[in-house]
Amino acid sequence: MAGGLLLRQLFDAQTCTYTYLIADPASGAAALVDPVLEQLERDISLLQDLDLTLTLCLETHLHADHITAAGQLRRRTGSRLVVPAAAGIHGADQLLRGRERLRLGSIQIETIATPGHTPEHMAYRIGDSHLFSGDALLIRGCGRTDFQNGDPAQLYDSLQQLLSLPEDMLVYPCHDYQGRSHTTIGEERRLNPKLAGRSREAFIELMQQQRLASLQRIAEALPANLYLGDLQPVGQHDQERQDRQLQNQQAQATEEANREIYNAFLGMFI
Repeated sequence: MAGGLLLRQLFDAQTCTYTYLIADPASGAAALVDPVLEQLERDISLLQDLDLTLTLCLETHLHADHITAAGQLRRRTGSRLVVPAAAGIHGADQLLRGRERLRLGSIQIETIATPGHTPEHMAYRIGDSHLFSGDALLIRGCGRTDFQNGDPAQLYDSLQQLLSLPEDMLVYPCHDYQGRSHTTIGEERRLNPKLAGRSREAFIELMQQQRLASLQRIAEALPANLYLGDLQPVGQHDQERQDRQLQNQQAQATEEANREIYNAFLGMFI
């Protein structure tokens, strides 16, 4: 925990995907960034262990390598699902276009539009200390641009925007395939081989020349993630939300009634 921020970095070994748990310890409000469906129970257990309430699920982009757990997390916890608007995702609670400010207790999360890897890609910034860069800026690398309407020119501009942030800002990417956990803006300015000393034209040429293997799960991940990993009709989500609200109201009313009965009982002996 640093500066009132609770942070946990969680890893899915099958896809080398990092999920981030962010929380405000004072209020117990928590967010998950890029949750993975196969890790649903792990993430819910951690929230319970730390006595946190999941209020937000944040997606950096429409993932092609894994299925998100966001839809299932909303069904299990009642959290709000926040996604980039340009992805065309169905059933989200809030659509982002960049420069929004999201509240998590006393923590403010700023959204930064970073298109290029995908057109809708979004990064999340907490002050001058933490950046959750998704697949845009990686540790000593960057996201690919050869599918999902990727655009190397857009990505270069997005990366320059991120590299203009404070040099000691910690950077937490969505993936790393070499066991590294995080980096800093300053390190990537100096040491990122795809960016350091490379012009915009040279970067575009480099990205266009890349020949990368296709993703194994893209055929199932993309359609599932368009529905937040939960293929049930959007109307059913609305009904489930209403049912949860009704249950909470009934529980509150029961608690208040019991309190009144208890107070009346005590009043007989005063």
